[in-house]
Amino acid sequence: MKGFKNFIMRGNLVELAVAFIIGGAFATVVKAFTDVLIEALAKAGGAPNFDEWQPGDFTKVGPFLTALVAFVFLAAIVYFFVVKPYEMAKERMFPKEPEAETIDPNTELLKEIRDELRAGRSTP
Repeated sequence: MKGFKNFIMRGNLVELAVAFIIGGAFATVVKAFTDVLIEALAKAGGAPNFDEWQPGDFTKVGPFLTALVAFVFLAAIVYFFVVKPYEMAKERMFPKEPEAETIDPNTELLKEIRDELRAGRSTP
């Protein structure tokens, strides 16, 4: 029983559960926003619904194209309204510090040997 308790209380499991809950709620918000954009697009130039389109009697092409359009809208919404603002906020809050130049010890040793050879002070 103690092993099960340790498994349940493990930090990663709780964080993962919270991520799924928040992700599900966020998916609902993004889906609703995508529906608003699709409705606006439908009012502007016709509904992007290809469900009835059956080129060459292929009945699955139309629903696939509708799903593809919805996916592109969804991806654009997530990218422009979530990812980009998050990256900008992250850069503002946590500016990147210049990384210290790390030199491989072998490279440093080879440079010293080279400098000694150039100076003519090599030891036999």
